[in-house]
Amino acid sequence: MYLVAIIDWYSGDGLSWRVSNTMGSDFCLEALEESLALYDSPEIFNSDQGAQLTSKAFTERLVQAGVTISMYCRGRLRDNIIVERPWHSVKHECLYLTEPVTGNDLKKMRFSKVFL
Repeated sequence: MYLVAIIDWYSGDGLSWRVSNTMGSDFCLEALEESLALYDSPEIFNSDQGAQLTSKAFTERLVQAGVTISMYCRGRLRDNIIVERPWHSVKHECLYLTEPVTGNDLKKMRFSKVFL
């Protein structure tokens, strides 16, 4: 299963999240759409260079919303440090304690105590 979260860098708040059993970009785009619908468009959207976040549909949606796209440089481990703490918390405070058995179990989980 794959998890994507849209996180506000300034506050550290999670704006939206989705899980999927495939690495397509659809679930990432759904999370982006939800965050854009619920919150003001950010000035900058920063991500890694994963195929889901560099897909034409995803980047075009950001451009349509007037958002500047910023991506981490390859091989720069420290660039990702801002989001590593929430992912550590998701793993240790949610997944390892609850141990979901199926993808549906994971989709029903609430990560609110971590970042939503």
